[in-house]
Amino acid sequence: MRRRSLAGLTLALVAGTVGACSSDEDSGSSGGSSDGVDNVTVGVIPIVDVAPIYLGQAKGFFTARNIAVTMEAGQGGAAIVPGVVSNQFQFGFSNLTSLMIAQTKNVPVKAVAAGVASTGVRGRDFGALVVRADSPIRTAKDLAGKKISVNTLKNIGDTVTRESVRRAGGDPSRIEFVEMPFPAMPAALAGGQVDAAWAVEPQLTTIKAAGGREVASTFVDAAPNLTIAAYFTSQKLLADKPGLVKRFTEAIDESLAYADAHPDEVRQILTSYTKIDDGLRAKLVLPKWPTQINRASVQKIAELGTTDGIFTTAPDLDKLLP
Repeated sequence: MRRRSLAGLTLALVAGTVGACSSDEDSGSSGGSSDGVDNVTVGVIPIVDVAPIYLGQAKGFFTARNIAVTMEAGQGGAAIVPGVVSNQFQFGFSNLTSLMIAQTKNVPVKAVAAGVASTGVRGRDFGALVVRADSPIRTAKDLAGKKISVNTLKNIGDTVTRESVRRAGGDPSRIEFVEMPFPAMPAALAGGQVDAAWAVEPQLTTIKAAGGREVASTFVDAAPNLTIAAYFTSQKLLADKPGLVKRFTEAIDESLAYADAHPDEVRQILTSYTKIDDGLRAKLVLPKWPTQINRASVQKIAELGTTDGIFTTAPDLDKLLP
């Protein structure tokens, strides 16, 4: 069954629960405080991208700022955005396309820190379009008229894939996108259910290890040093607890910088929240974790998404970004 759209889920939840957010006086509960320590739950997706927050937790970067952080896994932005708005999560991790969709629907969210970024290296990034070894598809231009798997329809996968096809001289309007979870993509590609897969790590390495070929580095094609995701909070928490938001942001920034400088520790921390086997972990292409959001790259994704109908109105980045 196809998931409901982010906008529909978010607006329905906001209407029913935004008034029920916990107050500053809630003690010991999610978002409350106990003995001077703020208890914070962060909605995350259990993928390589969020390794820094787990590493920061292990290194004590949050504890040093009187924050007890707990991660709770969600399936994606469609669940995490409304969870943050309702105060189920005080902070969340989401790709910026999902956050821009929310912003255009007047959902009260605000990005507070960078999340993950492209390596910027063509052919050596953590996301790409891949095909079977025996596929006649040689370049992104050949993808016009083909079936391509993405994890979520009308989101960043659509946007960057269309741009790769467009840049290669193909017709992006002729692509047929098929929605499926990333873990299902290797088998679907091998079995011929799709002609190409828009895959990220670890599925990208899994497909390549089976002989798959990369035909486009989509994040690199879309924008230089693309910021793909961010950590965010609700406008209400930002207004009610600006000190907490500031300390959380500082801890995330320290976590991002540490992860970017210690790839071996990143690979090890993956064992604490994923089931990636040792052999695969060693081969993964890790993303970049800068501490600053590349606004120009987000603006490019906003423009491409508007052109391709991902957004009903142009996103207002001044309202969304720090």
